[in-house]
Amino acid sequence: MNVNPSIEKPIFIQIAEQLEDSIFTGVFPEETKIPSTNEISALLNINPHTVLKGMNMLADEGIIYKKRGLGMFVKEGAVEKIRQKRQSRFYEQYVAALINEAMKLQMSKEDIISLIERGYGNDRNSN
Repeated sequence: MNVNPSIEKPIFIQIAEQLEDSIFTGVFPEETKIPSTNEISALLNINPHTVLKGMNMLADEGIIYKKRGLGMFVKEGAVEKIRQKRQSRFYEQYVAALINEAMKLQMSKEDIISLIERGYGNDRNSN
């Protein structure tokens, strides 16, 4: 984990996103404990309240939960919740913008699909 204080994104959001990514990629499996607020704050040399704010974001989203006296744990179903959130964000950030630009260029659905297939073909050839 690391944070970059020189970018516009608040540190607590950077922490939440990195924890979320670690959960999504399996670093912290469902129903396992994540590092404590104090552990993360010491690792990153930042205020524990900043870390807690990021963790509370994930708790509010139902991705992690607190076990009294034991710490924070990854909630069952968290990976699927993150996947759905990211797919929705992917649509909003990329697909909707792609379709909007394609319409301006008077491209058909088939034209867009052809470009995507071409992109996948190039990706596979490079591996």
